[in-house]
Amino acid sequence: MAAMTDGRVFRQTLVALLAAGFAVIIWRLTDLILLLLAAALVAFMFFRFAIMLKKWLRVPFAIALSLAVTLPIILIIFIFWAFGAMMTEQFVILFDKLPAAFKFAENWLHTSSVGQRILTNASALTPDGGSVVNMLQTVIASLSTVVTSLVVVLIAGIYLAAQPRLYGEGVLVLLPHGARARTAETTKAVMEAIGAWLRAQAISMLFIGVFTSVALSLVGLPAAPAIGLVAGLCEFVPYLGTIVVAAPAIILGFSISPETGIWTVVAIVVVQQVQGNIVTPLVQSRVSELPPALTIFSLIAFGVLLGPMGVILAVPMTVVGLTLVKELWVRPVNRPA
Repeated sequence: MAAMTDGRVFRQTLVALLAAGFAVIIWRLTDLILLLLAAALVAFMFFRFAIMLKKWLRVPFAIALSLAVTLPIILIIFIFWAFGAMMTEQFVILFDKLPAAFKFAENWLHTSSVGQRILTNASALTPDGGSVVNMLQTVIASLSTVVTSLVVVLIAGIYLAAQPRLYGEGVLVLLPHGARARTAETTKAVMEAIGAWLRAQAISMLFIGVFTSVALSLVGLPAAPAIGLVAGLCEFVPYLGTIVVAAPAIILGFSISPETGIWTVVAIVVVQQVQGNIVTPLVQSRVSELPPALTIFSLIAFGVLLGPMGVILAVPMTVVGLTLVKELWVRPVNRPA
């Protein structure tokens, strides 16, 4: 009896050590896992686009996938060629106006005691020259890492999209026979949820980009198309587009006149409210709705735990998590005996 008890304790200790070691390995491979998830998301977009082209053009899948990869690249090149000069001019105007705008804001803050206190605290937080150099070196190193990661994600996404059945069957072979059908069913539900979320997000990005440009142009703000373009691209991460463009746009508006600044605030708020209260509910009518609070906290949580890549992938990972909960927990519980 004592020997059996000792053996049981030894097995439990061994299992706990193996679980702890596996957790450490997963944590050390977090960056690789995030790259894999990003590549899977890119592969999913390429694959769905290729299926659409195959159905519309009646061509083999290999040709459809080649078109699905090359057409977006050609479109991006065409956009930069057609609007590159205009966008460059708009960004030049924006960068030329921003120093004067910041100077205007500084002078305005000097007119009140609260503003002077803000400026004092801000000056205390201003980095010295050495810190700025170190920061620039870190940014340059980060940019090289980002470019390398983008190349890896793009190439891996193409390979995954080219042979999804090969990798899917490879994963299923590792599972017990009884769990394969359930895994395939759950994977299908996850793919449908991600597809619906991507369609909704694309519409939201288009809306934010176009209507931010139009609204700021009506206000009379220079560089409105450039600001709208940045807002639309950043809207892939919910709320990021508005946060990124709000501060420079408002400062730029107040540098022109107080009325322009106020109307800039109104334009940004109106576009965001229409997008959040009308566009998003309409385009997400076929998606399991993500509560705004859950979206915000998932962005914060994944950002703190996983960094910038975690912020980019926070919402799709949350969609996957909710779908898994519904498929593996809620549905079996509600299923009649």
